[in-house]
Amino acid sequence: MPTIKKILVPVDGSENGCKAVDEAIFLASKCKAKMDFVYVASEINKDIPSHLVFDRIWAKLPEGMDAKKHVETGSIPKAILKVADSEKADMIVMGSRGLGLFKGAILGSVSQKVVEESKIPVMVIK
Repeated sequence: MPTIKKILVPVDGSENGCKAVDEAIFLASKCKAKMDFVYVASEINKDIPSHLVFDRIWAKLPEGMDAKKHVETGSIPKAILKVADSEKADMIVMGSRGLGLFKGAILGSVSQKVVEESKIPVMVIK
């Protein structure tokens, strides 16, 4: 398996998104990887400003961990994959379900789409 140097974590303030952040921080600390966090503004999360989500994440980051914030709009899966590509991420760590309107699928529609279309490994956290 190739070395993991950069991990992308899509965030939305959801419970599973927070679990994914914790797992990604743990993994990044073990691999000494850099981290990128992406918040995709949408109708679903319009009541949760990105700065609140990022403030909670930055409070968790170990001192000295290299991390960047990204805010995108548009199709959530496409935005996640675009940032993964542009930032040359080696892996995506994301929650299985975000703040979506519908329940019932094993994976949320966003995580399912990212898993299907990603060129890099995707770890889905439940």
